[in-house]
Amino acid sequence: MKIELEDWLNVTIVEPIYIPGLVEPEQALRQALRMPIGCPPLREFVETNETVAIIFCDITRPTPNHLILPAVLNELAHIVPEQITLFNACGTHRKNTEAELRGMLGDQIFDSYRIVQNDAFDPHTLTCIGKSGGGREIWVNEEMASCDLKILTGFIEPHFFSGFSGGGKAIMPGMGGIQSILGNHNAANIGHLKATWGLTNGNPIWEEIHESSRLAGRQFLVNVTLNKEKEITGVFAGDLTKAHHSGCEFARSTAMVPIDHLFDIVVTTNSGYPLDLNLYQAVKGMSAAAQIVRPGGSIIVAAECWDGIPTHGLYGHLLKDSSSPKELLAKITTPGFLKPDQWQAQIQAIIQSKARVYVYSHNLTDDQIINALLQPCRDIPGLIKQLYKEYGSHSCICILPEGPQTIPYLVDSIVH
Repeated sequence: MKIELEDWLNVTIVEPIYIPGLVEPEQALRQALRMPIGCPPLREFVETNETVAIIFCDITRPTPNHLILPAVLNELAHIVPEQITLFNACGTHRKNTEAELRGMLGDQIFDSYRIVQNDAFDPHTLTCIGKSGGGREIWVNEEMASCDLKILTGFIEPHFFSGFSGGGKAIMPGMGGIQSILGNHNAANIGHLKATWGLTNGNPIWEEIHESSRLAGRQFLVNVTLNKEKEITGVFAGDLTKAHHSGCEFARSTAMVPIDHLFDIVVTTNSGYPLDLNLYQAVKGMSAAAQIVRPGGSIIVAAECWDGIPTHGLYGHLLKDSSSPKELLAKITTPGFLKPDQWQAQIQAIIQSKARVYVYSHNLTDDQIINALLQPCRDIPGLIKQLYKEYGSHSCICILPEGPQTIPYLVDSIVH
């Protein structure tokens, strides 16, 4: 989208440090798999008689599966295809269609390997692999758990309550069962001070995710970082802990941007396709903006939302069944309340306790946005001028063109 603003407005644009895409990403992937961090090369890490699970992200993530998976499979040439299964880490999201899977993986991989899509809601497909340090049972896809080696693929970016994406998230929530996911994403954990952008150690959500992944047995991590063109900027492969830490530090150095003051108005996106497919995902863009909006300020998020609210899951129902963000937050934080997608609704309500939130989308009606407890916007420059008049001539505006790919933070905040 292009928006034009008046020259007299006090506007600051905040973007991550731009890193050009690797000139030869296939070569970088091959090198990372043959010279991994903290473990033997992938080709030597798995024996010919072992079964292999390759876990990949679903349609909601821009992971370049079409590059990562061929590179991984090439290093597994000594393993017959019948011993390799591809697992779609849907978490609590809907299963992907055949057309979506072919688009993500390519026809050759789709036609050559068995693909299993995680169903967090089907207990017959799940098994308990142990308990977390907090005593919570960790349930994951049984077939995936039975494989000798799990190859976790994905990409690393700051995450609004897990600290960073990638790493063990492929196992849990990606291949997790609903009760384990609900427990990990419960209201107390979501509301924890350290369950936020860029924090891992001390973050109860990330720590249980990492612990859950370790319970799943032998693993090999293949994570990448991406720029705004969705090009690979770095490859981090090998030991789960060491490789993921290395990737997180790289992502932190480019995405975390210090800010010395709060803004009256913050305009953000949800990083474009595919992350802005629905309003549920767009909460991430709202959360990025919430880091630097002043109390009583306004957030404007632009998201395509071609998948709607969406209709699947309980996020939309939780919003529609509440009369206000305050009521919604009170409901979710009531002891014993535990429903799928409550984490997204909870974060939205927390953001709205601080600032007004407007949504710009061609694919959502005003009624849909209002029923989601948000305010519709059909003209971003017009709304900015309206808010500028309301807040006064000293109002300051921030634009986050890349949404949650940029994590602004106050220099004296806890994020570091």
